[in-house]
Amino acid sequence: MSILISIFISGYHGKTTDFAKNSSCHRTTIAHFLNSGKWDDPLLADTLKRSVIEIIYSEAARTGKPVFCIVDDTIASKTKPSSRALHPIEDAYFHQSHLKGKQDYGHQAVAVMLSCNGIVLNYAFVMYNKSVSKIDLVQNIARELPVPPAMSYFLCDCWYVSEKIINTFARKGFHTIGALKTNRMLYPFGIRQKLSEFAALLSVTYADFHLVTVKKQKYYVYRYEGKLNGIENAVVLLSYPEKAFGKPKALRAFLSTDVSLSTDEILSYYVCRWPIEVFFRQCKDKLALDSYQIRSAQGIRRYWLIMSLAHYMCVIGNGESSSFENGHRQICDVIQLEKYRYIFQCAKASNDFDAFMKVAV
Repeated sequence: MSILISIFISGYHGKTTDFAKNSSCHRTTIAHFLNSGKWDDPLLADTLKRSVIEIIYSEAARTGKPVFCIVDDTIASKTKPSSRALHPIEDAYFHQSHLKGKQDYGHQAVAVMLSCNGIVLNYAFVMYNKSVSKIDLVQNIARELPVPPAMSYFLCDCWYVSEKIINTFARKGFHTIGALKTNRMLYPFGIRQKLSEFAALLSVTYADFHLVTVKKQKYYVYRYEGKLNGIENAVVLLSYPEKAFGKPKALRAFLSTDVSLSTDEILSYYVCRWPIEVFFRQCKDKLALDSYQIRSAQGIRRYWLIMSLAHYMCVIGNGESSSFENGHRQICDVIQLEKYRYIFQCAKASNDFDAFMKVAV
């Protein structure tokens, strides 16, 4: 409770000193609680997962709308330790940051979110430590998901469009919609060819492309249906922004294993992947994902779990789905109000100014 309360008080940076300000315990006691305390964190993780499944799948059953399982990863950046450091942060490595375009030192987390009808909740937030590949990690999460009550989709960027992941999600009732690298092999007219080379031949003329509008943005799109390496039949969309037609660097490609979807539906569904990017920004801006100071891998995983609980509280805390920002603001206001009420009651009951100031500070 002290950690959760700290998260919603201004000036929070994810440090044990932040937690100690709102606890009767010393910061070393709180550090022990996270790093080696005997509490059942898997039980909390499983309870959160069950609650997320219940909310999202109930919404899908009620509305008939698809469940989206969204996967991506982010880096919680840390300062590279000195070679003489006695206690460096555990499980921190150099990872390729696609945002920064270079190697970034820190912890890489793979997040899995479930979404339906505008409700978006974090299902899992797992540390990647190179002992298990990301493909295996995501497969393990897919295997634990129940079969959804409506046609559903796994949404990802090009790093997770893997035959193994696609097949695992398919067995759970999820089609895959994801971005593709432009060096992926296609088989147009039975000829093996790189996606980028095939697009260059097509972009000589506008004839094979159709202008579509997604979220008020216009794109020229070519629809390919056929074989890919490891996939017997799928739809691939080759896309250029309206004002950058034919420019190789502007080419984007998207895959859908559900060939019954229209071009507009595939692109509209793929856009539903964006909330996971928002989630990462919220965690870094409001939940101290980039600034926590915990050294042990166990402590970091537990901290991430409490952070996920805080995010869940912001979205569902009042019993109804809300935006994270609204929920976060409401909880901050309630905690501040309770603080003032407590100070007021202490002031009313105390004639000793020095004793009152100890409480107020």
